[in-house]
Amino acid sequence: MKLWYRGCSLGLLLVLLVLLAGCGGADNGDAAPEAPAEEPEAEVVVEAPAPEPEPEVAPFDEPVVIEFAASLRTDRRLMVEGESNLPEGARLQIVVERELSGVRWQQRTTLQEGRFHAGPFGPGSGLPDGGYTITVNLPEASVQPLEVRRKIGQQGEHLSGPLVSTSRHGLGQVASASRRFLVGSEPRRTDDRVEVLGVE
Repeated sequence: MKLWYRGCSLGLLLVLLVLLAGCGGADNGDAAPEAPAEEPEAEVVVEAPAPEPEPEVAPFDEPVVIEFAASLRTDRRLMVEGESNLPEGARLQIVVERELSGVRWQQRTTLQEGRFHAGPFGPGSGLPDGGYTITVNLPEASVQPLEVRRKIGQQGEHLSGPLVSTSRHGLGQVASASRRFLVGSEPRRTDDRVEVLGVE
């Protein structure tokens, strides 16, 4: 049996040697010729059309006007409505502050057809009697839509009038209008210029 095993092993070894010799990497010149390297296709350069120049927009050249009124709803919460000559789409921020405590309510709104409205302001239980300051702000040009920035300038440099001031953060010019209101059925006596609001 050992003889038979040796014969099989020797035969297997010879077959493996023949296979290895046939697979050897010796190049005898019979190899198929290599295909010629493909030439890269010529790049087609298509020039993008030049961007259309931005349309010229006339700068905002009149003094800023912001007028508003407040009304007290039956639930004793405040509504603010107003008008402005600022460019269409200008973003405004309305802030209502209680003078006694400094508590503030604020809301953002957008100028549409020269008008804006915001509210209701105040807690769900309604505003307590007392004095309130309402401020309507035109924030920095950097937060305004592109069309508004084109008119007022990238730093608000085209804004003018008594409502215009420099931003506290140094980001250009802003506009702001404030008024005081008294809420309550029997408002206190005052010599200040203040509007008294009663429930409608």
